[in-house]
Amino acid sequence: MENLTFTLNVYILPFFLKNDSKLLFISTVYFFLIYFFGMLMNILIITVICLNLHLHSPMYLFLLNLSVVDICYTTATIPKLLHILLSGDNTIPFVQCLIQMYFFFIADSAEVTVLFIMAYDRYVAICHPLDYHRILNTKICIIILMVIWIGGCVNSALLTSSMLKLFFCSSVTIHQFFCDAKALINISCGGTEMFYNIVYVDCLVFGISPVMCNLMSYVKIILVIQHIKSKEGRSKAFSTCLSHLTVMSIFYGSAVSVYMIPPSDRYDILEQVLTVFYNTMVPMLNPLIYSLRNKEVKRSIQKMLS
Repeated sequence: MENLTFTLNVYILPFFLKNDSKLLFISTVYFFLIYFFGMLMNILIITVICLNLHLHSPMYLFLLNLSVVDICYTTATIPKLLHILLSGDNTIPFVQCLIQMYFFFIADSAEVTVLFIMAYDRYVAICHPLDYHRILNTKICIIILMVIWIGGCVNSALLTSSMLKLFFCSSVTIHQFFCDAKALINISCGGTEMFYNIVYVDCLVFGISPVMCNLMSYVKIILVIQHIKSKEGRSKAFSTCLSHLTVMSIFYGSAVSVYMIPPSDRYDILEQVLTVFYNTMVPMLNPLIYSLRNKEVKRSIQKMLS
């Protein structure tokens, strides 16, 4: 039985590292392209919003923060994975593993909160348009963003510190492409009580509550849209919500798919594939969905590139 100390090494062993040179090459190219393209798109969104004065509104401020969160998401996991793929050394010291989990938890918590705030932003814009700039003024937006990031850091610190209580009966080999807390919990021999206690509170604060608030916001939004007399007005109001609904559905759908899979060898590869999609494809799809659906963003990108 081995305590989880700072001298412990964690061995990363995803399915694409199992003695298949062709799969290894494809995986390396895939993760590099996903990281490069995701970074490029998110940086482009951030640059466009910062440079265009017409986009300096709460809606685009929250979109900018979503791009920052998505950059943190992929940067916390993919660069280390690319190092493993290129060097062949799949050993990660526990300190690095802890740091990786810390930044991943920050991004995860911040993403949930930003998506909730974006739903609230659409609710205020459609249901209370005359009070929009009073309710979401600059001061309020800054406070909201501070709460998002401070809350993410505190939540991440609690979750990460709880991993110090784990101990193992054999070598710490996880079948994932990064230091995943769920993978470590599944192979631990004990010390999980503190982690689960924090996770229960975390699921309530960063899981059930935001989802319920999002649903309530969109129920009220749909009721208001139905009372708009003109077809063009209804279409415009709904189109402003469609991008956020799409991003929210992909994020929550993939997250539930990953974390609701039971710990079993039968679902090992499926869980890894879904985790890859959740942690790499979703952050890349977010800026694509918003830029393709939003005329202002598309127009600003075309103007900047031309």
